[in-house]
Amino acid sequence: MQNTISMTNISKRFGVVQALADVEVTFTPGEVLALVGENGAGKSTLMRILEGVFPPDTGSVLIDGQPVVFGQTREAHARGIRVIHQEPEIVPDMSVAENIYIGELPRVGRAFLDRSRLKRDTLALLKDFGMADELDPDQSCERIGPAQRQMIEIIRAVRAGGQFIAFDEPTSSLTDDEARRLFRIIRRLREEGKAIVYISHRLNEVVDLADQVAVLRDGRIVSQTQVAEETTESIARKMVGRELSTLFSRRPSKQNRAVLEVRDLSSAAIENISLTINAGEVVGLGGLMGAGRSELAKAIFGYDKITGGTVHMEGKALAANNTAAAIQAGIGFAPEDRKHEALLLMRSILDNGAIVIPDLVSRYGLFDRQSAKNLVGEAARAMKIKAPSLDTQVSDLSGGNQQKVVLARWLARSPKVLILDEPTRGIDVGAKSEIYKLIDDLAASGIAILLISSEMPELMGLADRVLVMADGKITAELEGDAINEEEILLHAMPSASMVA
Repeated sequence: MQNTISMTNISKRFGVVQALADVEVTFTPGEVLALVGENGAGKSTLMRILEGVFPPDTGSVLIDGQPVVFGQTREAHARGIRVIHQEPEIVPDMSVAENIYIGELPRVGRAFLDRSRLKRDTLALLKDFGMADELDPDQSCERIGPAQRQMIEIIRAVRAGGQFIAFDEPTSSLTDDEARRLFRIIRRLREEGKAIVYISHRLNEVVDLADQVAVLRDGRIVSQTQVAEETTESIARKMVGRELSTLFSRRPSKQNRAVLEVRDLSSAAIENISLTINAGEVVGLGGLMGAGRSELAKAIFGYDKITGGTVHMEGKALAANNTAAAIQAGIGFAPEDRKHEALLLMRSILDNGAIVIPDLVSRYGLFDRQSAKNLVGEAARAMKIKAPSLDTQVSDLSGGNQQKVVLARWLARSPKVLILDEPTRGIDVGAKSEIYKLIDDLAASGIAILLISSEMPELMGLADRVLVMADGKITAELEGDAINEEEILLHAMPSASMVA
Protein backbone atom coordinates (compact mmCIF):
# COMPACT_ATOMS: atom_id res chain seq x y z
CA MET A 1 0.00 0.00 0.00
CA GLN A 2 1.45 3.36 -1.05
CA ASN A 3 2.23 6.06 1.48
CA THR A 4 2.24 9.29 -0.46
CA ILE A 5 2.11 10.67 -3.98
CA SER A 6 4.10 13.80 -4.68
CA MET A 7 4.31 15.99 -7.76
CA THR A 8 7.45 18.10 -7.86
CA ASN A 9 8.34 21.02 -10.17
CA ILE A 10 5.55 20.09 -12.59
CA SER A 11 5.32 22.38 -15.62
CA LYS A 12 3.22 22.03 -18.77
CA ARG A 13 2.82 24.34 -21.76
CA PHE A 14 0.28 24.12 -24.59
CA GLY A 15 1.49 26.37 -27.39
CA VAL A 16 1.70 29.89 -25.96
CA VAL A 17 -0.30 28.96 -22.85
CA GLN A 18 1.65 28.07 -19.72
CA ALA A 19 -0.86 25.71 -18.08
CA LEU A 20 1.30 24.72 -15.10
CA ALA A 21 4.50 26.21 -13.70
CA ASP A 22 6.69 24.51 -11.08
CA VAL A 23 3.79 22.94 -9.20
CA GLU A 24 4.68 21.22 -5.92
CA VAL A 25 1.95 19.25 -4.16
CA THR A 26 1.71 16.15 -1.97
CA PHE A 27 -1.30 13.87 -1.51
CA THR A 28 -1.42 12.03 1.81
CA PRO A 29 -3.34 8.81 2.59
CA GLY A 30 -6.24 9.30 4.96
CA GLU A 31 -6.71 12.95 3.98
CA VAL A 32 -8.93 14.92 1.64
CA LEU A 33 -7.02 17.62 -0.22
CA ALA A 34 -9.23 20.17 -1.94
CA LEU A 35 -7.73 21.54 -5.16
CA VAL A 36 -9.35 24.85 -6.06
CA GLY A 37 -8.78 27.64 -8.55
CA GLU A 38 -10.47 29.61 -11.27
CA ASN A 39 -11.35 27.98 -14.58
CA GLY A 40 -8.12 27.62 -16.52
CA ALA A 41 -5.96 27.67 -13.37
CA GLY A 42 -4.54 24.22 -14.21
CA LYS A 43 -6.47 21.83 -11.93
CA SER A 44 -7.60 19.37 -14.60
CA THR A 45 -4.24 19.57 -16.38
CA LEU A 46 -2.50 18.56 -13.16
CA MET A 47 -4.80 15.56 -12.74
CA ARG A 48 -4.35 14.50 -16.37
CA ILE A 49 -0.61 14.46 -15.87
CA LEU A 50 -1.02 12.40 -12.72
CA GLU A 51 -3.23 9.80 -14.42
CA GLY A 52 -0.94 9.52 -17.46
CA VAL A 53 -3.04 11.27 -20.10
CA PHE A 54 -0.03 13.33 -21.10
CA PRO A 55 3.49 13.84 -19.71
CA PRO A 56 4.77 16.95 -17.96
CA ASP A 57 7.29 19.13 -19.76
CA THR A 58 9.38 19.20 -16.59
CA GLY A 59 9.11 17.74 -13.12
CA SER A 60 8.38 14.34 -11.61
CA VAL A 61 5.64 12.22 -10.09
CA LEU A 62 6.81 10.22 -7.07
CA ILE A 63 5.12 7.34 -5.26
CA ASP A 64 6.65 6.57 -1.86
CA GLY A 65 9.55 8.80 -2.87
CA GLN A 66 10.31 6.86 -6.04
CA PRO A 67 9.86 8.59 -9.44
CA VAL A 68 7.34 7.01 -11.82
CA VAL A 69 6.55 7.69 -15.46
CA PHE A 70 3.14 6.83 -16.88
CA GLY A 71 2.97 6.42 -20.64
CA GLN A 72 -0.79 5.83 -20.55
CA THR A 73 -3.71 5.86 -18.17
CA ARG A 74 -3.78 2.12 -17.49
CA GLU A 75 -0.26 2.35 -16.06
CA ALA A 76 -1.49 4.94 -13.55
CA HIS A 77 -4.49 2.72 -12.78
CA ALA A 78 -2.14 -0.18 -12.06
CA ARG A 79 -0.48 1.97 -9.38
CA GLY A 80 -3.82 2.75 -7.74
CA ILE A 81 -4.42 6.21 -9.24
CA ARG A 82 -7.97 6.99 -10.38
CA VAL A 83 -9.71 10.20 -11.43
CA ILE A 84 -13.51 10.43 -11.33
CA HIS A 85 -14.23 13.00 -14.03
CA GLN A 86 -17.10 15.50 -14.11
CA GLU A 87 -18.67 13.44 -16.91
CA PRO A 88 -18.21 9.79 -15.81
CA GLU A 89 -16.57 7.47 -18.31
CA ILE A 90 -19.32 4.89 -18.69
CA VAL A 91 -19.98 2.67 -21.70
CA PRO A 92 -23.75 3.18 -22.18
CA ASP A 93 -24.56 -0.05 -24.01
CA MET A 94 -22.86 -2.21 -21.38
CA SER A 95 -24.42 -3.38 -18.13
CA VAL A 96 -23.70 -2.04 -14.65
CA ALA A 97 -21.64 -5.13 -13.86
CA GLU A 98 -19.68 -4.96 -17.12
CA ASN A 99 -18.85 -1.28 -16.50
CA ILE A 100 -17.64 -1.98 -12.97
CA TYR A 101 -15.41 -4.85 -14.12
CA ILE A 102 -14.49 -3.43 -17.53
CA GLY A 103 -11.12 -4.78 -18.64
CA GLU A 104 -11.14 -7.41 -15.86
CA LEU A 105 -14.28 -9.45 -16.50
CA PRO A 106 -14.22 -12.81 -14.68
CA ARG A 107 -13.95 -15.76 -17.01
CA VAL A 108 -14.34 -19.51 -17.05
CA GLY A 109 -11.18 -20.72 -18.67
CA ARG A 110 -9.87 -18.22 -21.23
CA ALA A 111 -12.83 -17.88 -23.56
CA PHE A 112 -16.10 -17.66 -21.63
CA LEU A 113 -17.47 -14.90 -19.42
CA ASP A 114 -18.41 -16.11 -15.93
CA ARG A 115 -21.77 -14.32 -15.76
CA SER A 116 -22.81 -15.93 -12.49
CA ARG A 117 -19.70 -14.75 -10.66
CA LEU A 118 -19.89 -11.33 -12.33
CA LYS A 119 -23.44 -10.77 -11.10
CA ARG A 120 -22.73 -12.16 -7.63
CA ASP A 121 -19.62 -10.04 -7.09
CA THR A 122 -21.27 -6.89 -8.49
CA LEU A 123 -24.29 -7.30 -6.25
CA ALA A 124 -22.01 -7.59 -3.22
CA LEU A 125 -20.28 -4.34 -4.23
CA LEU A 126 -23.57 -2.53 -4.80
CA LYS A 127 -24.78 -3.61 -1.35
CA ASP A 128 -21.51 -2.47 0.22
CA PHE A 129 -21.94 1.00 -1.28
CA GLY A 130 -25.66 1.23 -0.54
CA MET A 131 -26.66 1.09 -4.21
CA ALA A 132 -28.41 -2.30 -4.40
CA ASP A 133 -31.85 -0.66 -4.32
CA GLU A 134 -31.00 1.70 -7.20
CA LEU A 135 -28.94 -0.42 -9.56
CA ASP A 136 -29.18 -3.96 -10.84
CA PRO A 137 -26.00 -5.69 -12.06
CA ASP A 138 -27.67 -6.67 -15.36
CA GLN A 139 -29.30 -3.34 -16.25
CA SER A 140 -27.97 -1.28 -19.13
CA CYS A 141 -26.17 1.96 -18.31
CA GLU A 142 -27.78 3.75 -21.25
CA ARG A 143 -30.45 5.57 -19.23
CA ILE A 144 -29.13 5.75 -15.70
CA GLY A 145 -28.65 9.17 -14.09
CA PRO A 146 -25.45 11.11 -13.41
CA ALA A 147 -25.32 10.12 -9.72
CA GLN A 148 -25.57 6.43 -10.59
CA ARG A 149 -22.91 6.79 -13.29
CA GLN A 150 -20.63 8.46 -10.80
CA MET A 151 -21.15 5.70 -8.22
CA ILE A 152 -20.29 3.07 -10.83
CA GLU A 153 -16.98 4.83 -11.43
CA ILE A 154 -16.27 5.06 -7.70
CA ILE A 155 -17.07 1.39 -7.16
CA ARG A 156 -14.92 0.47 -10.16
CA ALA A 157 -12.00 2.51 -8.80
CA VAL A 158 -12.19 1.01 -5.30
CA ARG A 159 -12.71 -2.54 -6.57
CA ALA A 160 -9.61 -2.22 -8.74
CA GLY A 161 -7.49 -1.23 -5.75
CA GLY A 162 -7.54 2.55 -6.10
CA GLN A 163 -5.52 4.15 -3.30
CA PHE A 164 -5.56 7.67 -4.75
CA ILE A 165 -8.95 8.91 -5.99
CA ALA A 166 -9.57 12.37 -7.40
CA PHE A 167 -13.06 13.82 -7.82
CA ASP A 168 -13.37 16.55 -10.48
CA GLU A 169 -16.45 18.77 -9.86
CA PRO A 170 -18.40 15.73 -8.61
CA THR A 171 -21.56 17.52 -7.43
CA SER A 172 -22.21 19.66 -10.53
CA SER A 173 -25.06 17.39 -11.71
CA LEU A 174 -26.24 15.99 -8.38
CA THR A 175 -29.24 16.77 -6.20
CA ASP A 176 -28.63 17.74 -2.57
CA ASP A 177 -29.46 14.20 -1.38
CA GLU A 178 -27.14 12.64 -3.96
CA ALA A 179 -24.37 15.06 -2.95
CA ARG A 180 -24.77 14.14 0.72
CA ARG A 181 -24.45 10.45 -0.17
CA LEU A 182 -21.29 11.21 -2.14
CA PHE A 183 -19.81 13.04 0.86
CA ARG A 184 -20.48 10.01 3.07
CA ILE A 185 -18.65 7.82 0.54
CA ILE A 186 -15.69 10.20 0.40
CA ARG A 187 -15.43 10.28 4.20
CA ARG A 188 -15.54 6.49 4.26
CA LEU A 189 -12.75 6.29 1.68
CA ARG A 190 -10.67 8.70 3.77
CA GLU A 191 -11.20 6.53 6.86
CA GLU A 192 -10.03 3.53 4.82
CA GLY A 193 -6.74 5.31 4.18
CA LYS A 194 -7.28 6.50 0.62
CA ALA A 195 -5.70 9.74 -0.52
CA ILE A 196 -8.53 11.91 -1.85
CA VAL A 197 -8.39 14.98 -4.07
CA TYR A 198 -11.57 17.03 -4.26
CA ILE A 199 -11.83 19.60 -7.07
CA SER A 200 -14.78 21.97 -6.77
CA HIS A 201 -15.91 25.57 -7.27
CA ARG A 202 -18.35 25.11 -4.36
CA LEU A 203 -16.23 26.41 -1.53
CA ASN A 204 -18.78 25.56 1.16
CA GLU A 205 -18.26 21.88 0.20
CA VAL A 206 -14.50 22.34 0.43
CA VAL A 207 -14.71 23.78 3.93
CA ASP A 208 -17.07 21.02 5.11
CA LEU A 209 -15.25 18.08 3.52
CA ALA A 210 -11.52 18.68 3.12
CA ASP A 211 -8.59 18.48 5.52
CA GLN A 212 -6.29 20.66 3.42
CA VAL A 213 -6.84 23.08 0.56
CA ALA A 214 -4.38 23.89 -2.22
CA VAL A 215 -5.07 26.96 -4.36
CA LEU A 216 -3.97 27.09 -7.99
CA ARG A 217 -3.78 30.45 -9.72
CA ASP A 218 -2.40 30.92 -13.22
CA GLY A 219 -0.83 27.47 -13.17
CA ARG A 220 0.97 27.87 -9.83
CA ILE A 221 0.21 26.68 -6.31
CA VAL A 222 -0.13 29.93 -4.36
CA SER A 223 -1.27 28.39 -1.09
CA GLN A 224 -1.62 25.01 0.67
CA THR A 225 -3.11 25.20 4.16
CA GLN A 226 -5.24 23.36 6.67
CA VAL A 227 -8.92 23.98 5.93
CA ALA A 228 -9.48 24.77 9.62
CA GLU A 229 -7.40 27.93 9.04
CA GLU A 230 -9.57 29.13 6.14
CA THR A 231 -13.05 30.41 5.32
CA THR A 232 -14.86 30.39 1.99
CA GLU A 233 -14.04 34.11 1.71
CA SER A 234 -10.31 33.67 2.36
CA ILE A 235 -10.08 30.80 -0.13
CA ALA A 236 -11.94 32.78 -2.79
CA ARG A 237 -9.63 35.75 -2.18
CA LYS A 238 -6.59 33.56 -2.81
CA MET A 239 -8.16 32.10 -5.95
CA VAL A 240 -8.69 35.47 -7.63
CA GLY A 241 -5.85 37.38 -5.99
CA ARG A 242 -8.02 40.27 -4.80
CA GLU A 243 -10.64 41.27 -2.27
CA LEU A 244 -14.23 40.22 -2.98
CA SER A 245 -16.01 42.96 -1.07
CA THR A 246 -17.31 44.41 -4.35
CA LEU A 247 -18.58 41.09 -5.72
CA PHE A 248 -22.11 42.49 -5.88
CA SER A 249 -22.32 46.14 -6.88
CA ARG A 250 -25.80 46.60 -8.31
CA ARG A 251 -26.72 50.18 -9.14
CA PRO A 252 -30.50 50.78 -9.05
CA SER A 253 -31.46 51.59 -12.62
CA LYS A 254 -35.11 50.54 -12.99
CA GLN A 255 -37.19 52.67 -15.35
CA ASN A 256 -40.97 52.96 -15.16
CA ARG A 257 -41.36 51.43 -18.59
CA ALA A 258 -42.62 47.89 -18.97
CA VAL A 259 -40.66 45.90 -21.56
CA LEU A 260 -41.72 42.29 -20.95
CA GLU A 261 -45.24 41.37 -19.82
CA VAL A 262 -46.40 37.81 -19.26
CA ARG A 263 -50.14 37.31 -18.85
CA ASP A 264 -51.67 34.12 -17.46
CA LEU A 265 -49.04 31.93 -19.13
CA SER A 266 -49.53 28.18 -18.81
CA SER A 267 -47.77 25.11 -20.15
CA ALA A 268 -47.37 21.50 -19.09
CA ALA A 269 -45.18 22.66 -16.19
CA ILE A 270 -46.50 26.12 -15.22
CA GLU A 271 -49.93 27.55 -14.42
CA ASN A 272 -51.32 31.06 -14.95
CA ILE A 273 -48.04 32.94 -14.56
CA SER A 274 -48.19 36.72 -14.81
CA LEU A 275 -45.24 39.07 -14.41
CA THR A 276 -43.83 42.35 -15.67
CA ILE A 277 -40.21 43.43 -16.05
CA ASN A 278 -39.30 47.07 -16.59
CA ALA A 279 -36.39 48.45 -18.58
CA GLY A 280 -33.21 48.38 -16.50
CA GLU A 281 -34.72 46.06 -13.88
CA VAL A 282 -33.28 42.76 -12.64
CA VAL A 283 -36.07 40.43 -11.53
CA GLY A 284 -34.87 37.33 -9.73
CA LEU A 285 -36.70 34.02 -9.99
CA GLY A 286 -36.21 31.77 -6.97
CA GLY A 287 -37.52 28.35 -6.00
CA LEU A 288 -36.55 24.75 -5.46
CA MET A 289 -35.61 22.23 -8.11
CA GLY A 290 -38.72 21.26 -10.07
CA ALA A 291 -40.60 24.46 -9.22
CA GLY A 292 -40.95 25.32 -12.92
CA ARG A 293 -38.47 28.18 -13.20
CA SER A 294 -36.62 26.89 -16.29
CA GLU A 295 -39.89 25.84 -17.87
CA LEU A 296 -41.24 29.36 -17.43
CA ALA A 297 -38.15 30.77 -19.13
CA LYS A 298 -38.51 28.37 -22.06
CA ALA A 299 -42.22 29.15 -22.40
CA ILE A 300 -41.50 32.89 -22.55
CA PHE A 301 -38.81 32.28 -25.16
CA GLY A 302 -41.17 30.18 -27.28
CA TYR A 303 -39.23 26.96 -26.78
CA ASP A 304 -41.73 25.11 -24.58
CA LYS A 305 -45.28 24.89 -25.93
CA ILE A 306 -47.74 27.08 -24.08
CA THR A 307 -51.33 26.00 -23.47
CA GLY A 308 -52.67 29.40 -22.50
CA GLY A 309 -51.77 33.02 -21.93
CA THR A 310 -49.63 35.49 -23.85
CA VAL A 311 -46.19 37.12 -23.88
CA HIS A 312 -45.96 40.83 -24.74
CA MET A 313 -42.91 42.85 -25.72
CA GLU A 314 -43.36 46.60 -25.35
CA GLY A 315 -47.12 46.14 -25.46
CA LYS A 316 -47.20 43.89 -28.52
CA ALA A 317 -48.25 40.23 -28.22
CA LEU A 318 -45.74 37.73 -29.58
CA ALA A 319 -46.63 34.76 -31.75
CA ALA A 320 -47.00 31.74 -29.48
CA ASN A 321 -44.42 28.94 -29.48
CA ASN A 322 -42.15 30.83 -31.85
CA THR A 323 -38.53 31.24 -30.79
CA ALA A 324 -37.63 33.21 -33.91
CA ALA A 325 -40.37 35.75 -33.12
CA ALA A 326 -39.05 36.11 -29.57
CA ILE A 327 -35.53 36.75 -30.84
CA GLN A 328 -36.72 39.28 -33.41
CA ALA A 329 -38.69 41.07 -30.70
CA GLY A 330 -35.54 41.44 -28.63
CA ILE A 331 -35.56 38.52 -26.17
CA GLY A 332 -32.31 36.68 -25.47
CA PHE A 333 -32.06 33.44 -23.51
CA ALA A 334 -29.06 31.77 -21.87
CA PRO A 335 -30.30 28.31 -20.72
CA GLU A 336 -29.07 26.42 -17.68
CA ASP A 337 -27.52 23.55 -19.67
CA ARG A 338 -25.16 25.55 -21.85
CA LYS A 339 -23.31 22.52 -23.25
CA HIS A 340 -26.39 20.78 -24.61
CA GLU A 341 -28.88 23.59 -25.15
CA ALA A 342 -26.81 26.66 -26.01
CA LEU A 343 -23.41 25.84 -27.48
CA LEU A 344 -22.02 24.11 -30.55
CA LEU A 345 -19.00 22.73 -28.71
CA MET A 346 -17.13 21.58 -31.82
CA ARG A 347 -17.51 24.95 -33.57
CA SER A 348 -15.64 28.21 -33.10
CA ILE A 349 -16.43 31.20 -30.90
CA LEU A 350 -17.30 33.09 -34.07
CA ASP A 351 -19.75 30.44 -35.27
CA ASN A 352 -21.41 30.26 -31.87
CA GLY A 353 -21.66 34.01 -31.60
CA ALA A 354 -23.12 34.47 -35.09
CA ILE A 355 -25.81 31.82 -34.76
CA VAL A 356 -28.48 34.23 -33.48
CA ILE A 357 -27.56 37.19 -35.69
CA PRO A 358 -27.81 35.81 -39.26
CA ASP A 359 -29.91 38.79 -40.34
CA LEU A 360 -27.23 41.17 -39.05
CA VAL A 361 -24.27 39.47 -40.75
CA SER A 362 -25.66 38.69 -44.19
CA ARG A 363 -25.15 40.56 -47.42
CA TYR A 364 -27.28 39.69 -50.44
CA GLY A 365 -28.32 36.50 -48.66
CA LEU A 366 -24.72 35.38 -48.05
CA PHE A 367 -22.82 35.15 -44.77
CA ASP A 368 -20.54 38.16 -44.33
CA ARG A 369 -17.67 36.87 -42.21
CA GLN A 370 -16.13 40.28 -41.64
CA SER A 371 -19.39 41.72 -40.32
CA ALA A 372 -19.72 38.70 -38.02
CA LYS A 373 -16.15 39.15 -36.77
CA ASN A 374 -16.84 42.81 -36.03
CA LEU A 375 -20.06 42.18 -34.08
CA VAL A 376 -18.99 39.00 -32.28
CA GLY A 377 -15.50 40.34 -31.68
CA GLU A 378 -16.84 43.46 -29.98
CA ALA A 379 -19.11 41.35 -27.77
CA ALA A 380 -16.28 38.91 -26.97
CA ARG A 381 -14.03 41.78 -25.90
CA ALA A 382 -16.79 43.21 -23.73
CA MET A 383 -17.14 39.79 -22.09
CA LYS A 384 -13.34 39.44 -21.66
CA ILE A 385 -13.34 35.98 -23.21
CA LYS A 386 -9.92 34.39 -22.79
CA ALA A 387 -9.05 32.69 -26.09
CA PRO A 388 -6.32 33.00 -28.74
CA SER A 389 -8.83 34.07 -31.41
CA LEU A 390 -12.47 33.96 -32.49
CA ASP A 391 -11.61 30.78 -34.38
CA THR A 392 -10.87 28.91 -31.12
CA GLN A 393 -13.12 25.88 -30.69
CA VAL A 394 -15.59 26.35 -27.84
CA SER A 395 -14.87 22.88 -26.40
CA ASP A 396 -11.30 24.08 -25.71
CA LEU A 397 -12.52 26.86 -23.41
CA SER A 398 -13.03 26.73 -19.65
CA GLY A 399 -16.57 26.58 -18.27
CA GLY A 400 -16.52 30.27 -17.40
CA ASN A 401 -15.40 31.27 -20.87
CA GLN A 402 -18.01 29.00 -22.46
CA GLN A 403 -20.69 30.83 -20.49
CA LYS A 404 -19.24 34.13 -21.66
CA VAL A 405 -19.61 32.94 -25.27
CA VAL A 406 -23.33 32.34 -24.64
CA LEU A 407 -23.72 35.84 -23.22
CA ALA A 408 -21.57 37.43 -25.95
CA ARG A 409 -23.92 35.89 -28.53
CA TRP A 410 -26.80 37.92 -27.13
CA LEU A 411 -24.75 41.06 -26.60
CA ALA A 412 -24.04 41.02 -30.34
CA ARG A 413 -27.80 41.19 -30.90
CA SER A 414 -28.43 44.09 -28.47
CA PRO A 415 -31.43 42.51 -26.70
CA LYS A 416 -34.16 44.39 -24.85
CA VAL A 417 -34.80 41.46 -22.49
CA LEU A 418 -32.25 38.89 -21.35
CA ILE A 419 -33.30 35.69 -19.58
CA LEU A 420 -30.40 34.15 -17.63
CA ASP A 421 -30.98 30.64 -16.25
CA GLU A 422 -28.32 29.77 -13.62
CA PRO A 423 -25.72 31.94 -15.41
CA THR A 424 -22.89 31.17 -12.96
CA ARG A 425 -23.43 27.44 -12.43
CA GLY A 426 -20.18 25.49 -12.64
CA ILE A 427 -17.88 28.49 -13.03
CA ASP A 428 -15.28 29.90 -10.70
CA VAL A 429 -15.58 32.88 -8.40
CA GLY A 430 -13.50 35.14 -10.63
CA ALA A 431 -15.69 34.52 -13.67
CA LYS A 432 -18.76 34.91 -11.47
CA SER A 433 -17.68 38.39 -10.41
CA GLU A 434 -17.24 39.38 -14.06
CA ILE A 435 -20.73 38.11 -14.91
CA TYR A 436 -22.22 39.95 -11.92
CA LYS A 437 -20.66 43.18 -13.18
CA LEU A 438 -21.97 42.47 -16.67
CA ILE A 439 -25.51 42.02 -15.31
CA ASP A 440 -25.19 45.35 -13.54
CA ASP A 441 -23.88 47.03 -16.71
CA LEU A 442 -26.64 45.54 -18.86
CA ALA A 443 -29.33 46.70 -16.46
CA ALA A 444 -27.75 50.14 -16.33
CA SER A 445 -27.97 50.28 -20.12
CA GLY A 446 -31.73 49.70 -19.92
CA ILE A 447 -31.95 45.95 -20.63
CA ALA A 448 -34.64 44.09 -18.64
CA ILE A 449 -33.23 40.95 -17.01
CA LEU A 450 -34.96 37.84 -15.68
CA LEU A 451 -32.39 36.08 -13.46
CA ILE A 452 -33.01 32.46 -12.45
CA SER A 453 -30.67 31.33 -9.70
CA SER A 454 -30.46 28.70 -6.98
CA GLU A 455 -27.74 30.75 -5.27
CA MET A 456 -29.32 32.86 -2.54
CA PRO A 457 -26.49 35.44 -2.48
CA GLU A 458 -27.02 36.05 -6.21
CA LEU A 459 -30.73 36.72 -5.80
CA MET A 460 -30.17 38.94 -2.77
CA GLY A 461 -27.21 40.78 -4.28
CA LEU A 462 -28.45 41.33 -7.84
CA ALA A 463 -32.25 41.46 -7.96
CA ASP A 464 -34.48 44.52 -7.60
CA ARG A 465 -37.41 42.15 -7.00
CA VAL A 466 -37.59 38.40 -6.45
CA LEU A 467 -40.46 36.22 -7.64
CA VAL A 468 -40.62 32.86 -5.87
CA MET A 469 -42.05 29.77 -7.55
CA ALA A 470 -43.40 26.47 -6.25
CA ASP A 471 -45.44 23.80 -8.04
CA GLY A 472 -45.39 25.76 -11.29
CA LYS A 473 -46.91 28.90 -9.73
CA ILE A 474 -45.63 32.20 -8.37
CA THR A 475 -46.07 32.10 -4.61
CA ALA A 476 -44.55 35.43 -3.61
CA GLU A 477 -43.12 38.72 -4.87
CA LEU A 478 -40.40 40.11 -2.59
CA GLU A 479 -38.79 43.54 -2.53
CA GLY A 480 -36.38 45.46 -0.32
CA ASP A 481 -35.66 43.91 3.07
CA ALA A 482 -38.06 41.05 2.29
CA ILE A 483 -35.47 39.65 -0.15
CA ASN A 484 -33.74 37.34 2.29
CA GLU A 485 -33.02 33.64 2.52
CA GLU A 486 -35.75 32.89 5.05
CA GLU A 487 -38.53 34.52 3.04
CA ILE A 488 -37.42 32.94 -0.23
CA LEU A 489 -37.27 29.45 1.31
CA LEU A 490 -40.59 29.92 3.10
CA HIS A 491 -42.42 30.62 -0.15
CA ALA A 492 -40.42 28.09 -2.16
CA MET A 493 -41.91 25.17 -0.24
CA PRO A 494 -44.62 23.37 -2.23
CA SER A 495 -47.03 23.82 0.67
CA ALA A 496 -46.67 27.60 0.65
CA SER A 497 -49.91 29.45 0.11
CA MET A 498 -50.30 30.73 -3.44
CA VAL A 499 -50.22 34.47 -4.06
CA ALA A 500 -52.36 35.85 -6.85
